[in-house]
Amino acid sequence: MKSKKRSQLIWLYALLLFITVITVGPFFITLLISLKSANEGIYTVLFPTDPTLANFIDSFAKADFGLYFLNTVIVTGIAIPLNLIFCSLAAYPLARMDFRGRSVVLALIISTMMVPFQLYMAPLFQLAGELGLRNSHIGLVVMQVSTAFGIYLMRQAFLRIPKELEESAYLDGASKFKVWYLVAIPLVKPTLVTLAIFTFMGTWGDYLWPLLNSTESSMYTLSIGLAQLSQNFDGANLKLISAASILTTIPTLLIFIWLQKYFISGATDGAVKG
Repeated sequence: MKSKKRSQLIWLYALLLFITVITVGPFFITLLISLKSANEGIYTVLFPTDPTLANFIDSFAKADFGLYFLNTVIVTGIAIPLNLIFCSLAAYPLARMDFRGRSVVLALIISTMMVPFQLYMAPLFQLAGELGLRNSHIGLVVMQVSTAFGIYLMRQAFLRIPKELEESAYLDGASKFKVWYLVAIPLVKPTLVTLAIFTFMGTWGDYLWPLLNSTESSMYTLSIGLAQLSQNFDGANLKLISAASILTTIPTLLIFIWLQKYFISGATDGAVKG
């Protein structure tokens, strides 16, 4: 039995190692390419013989990545709080209030997740132009203000809140808005953080909508800037592309590492005893 368990553990660790190599390998290789100097070949040696940060500096100086980075930070900084507020406001009535047609409304919201963005991007582009939202940070945030996934995620979190907590607040004279803000929201903080992570990842790496809605290079985000930089595939440019890719990825990794403890924790554990 011990030998069988040991062999199973060996296979399990081998599988985990294989998945780790596949997952981390491309990022590691990209990092090594970004650290190579101008005189080093990309495919001749794996590790840089003379590591340098010049490619990271050049990506900001030559490719104007500083402006793209700033635009992405602004758009993401606006999108996250708006998404959390509107998704939680829409989800709370669907989870805790009884009204006619609630199931139909929920079904309609969920059904929108099955509609590809390509089907409605043309009318959305035209509408953004008519509303004066083209080439603006607010226009880039439109797609992330409220999402069907966020509403569904928050609804499931609100459903787990014990009704006794809300009933106690109502007995104390609290309004529905106060119960949402003072009782429900503090109990679903882990879910809010989870939604914030998904919103950050979706907004930070979004490409198609910023490409459609930004006709001026001054409003480009990192994803568009990276695509523009990738149009030239010579050796020197590949090092800049690698450096820019690392700079684009690092914020997402840092945010996830910082908030991962909330990502996996429960929402209402221990809220009610007895």
